[in-house]
Amino acid sequence: MDHLDRLESQSIYIFREAFNRLDRVGMLWSLGKDSNVMIWLARKAFFGRVPFPVMHVDTGKKFPEMYEFRDRYAKEWDLTFLRGECPPIEEMDPSLPPAARSAARKTEGLKRFLAENPFDGIFAGIRRDEEATRAKERVFSPRGEGGQWNFRDQPPEFWDQFNTEFPPGTHIRIHPLLHWTEVDIWLYTQREKIPVIDLYFAKDGKRYRSLGDKDITSPVASNATTIEEIIEELRTTKIPERAGRAMDHEAEDAFERLRADGYM
Repeated sequence: MDHLDRLESQSIYIFREAFNRLDRVGMLWSLGKDSNVMIWLARKAFFGRVPFPVMHVDTGKKFPEMYEFRDRYAKEWDLTFLRGECPPIEEMDPSLPPAARSAARKTEGLKRFLAENPFDGIFAGIRRDEEATRAKERVFSPRGEGGQWNFRDQPPEFWDQFNTEFPPGTHIRIHPLLHWTEVDIWLYTQREKIPVIDLYFAKDGKRYRSLGDKDITSPVASNATTIEEIIEELRTTKIPERAGRAMDHEAEDAFERLRADGYM
């Protein structure tokens, strides 16, 4: 197998292992490149159809192109689609910096959604190379009551031996893309011809590398108008993937605080 085949095989194994071991699972869909690859892999793992609900925790502040993409492909991919709403920013921790406070709406929205729709495990499309705090994650990551993440107390995972035996009532986040990189995502998207939101391609010398809320996400300088050009750009750039996320330019511990509290 080549590199992409090995990545695909491991992710499919993670999907099937979680689906077999946990009674009720669901998937978070952020509408971006990573979660679209995750849905694609889930469809492959289960013979063409995702057999569990796919959830968008909606801040109401995504780009119009993202909502158009969601509405189109929720139907085309025959997804069991669920939508959760986020509380107003006034209810968030005022000690957080402004962009992190805005992003915290997703954390609280997810908590409330899971309180109404309990799942034993949730698939999320994070990658270790995306951000330093996420590098501390496990594939099967136990969460406390309310979704809290204790990064200092995570189960060991050696040689793809994943711990799926947790005490009753434990909520699990499952990360089938943890071992992928940004370049891997684009190479696989290119190979599989996975649909892509146009915002990822350069217009007037700028493009988005990471998609979030439109009021706290900015494009980066780029002339890449095709997937081939994006891949070539990523192989030489020194600019971090989340350079356009306002939250990542605030206090150093803001992202870790959000993650510890249950952020995706």
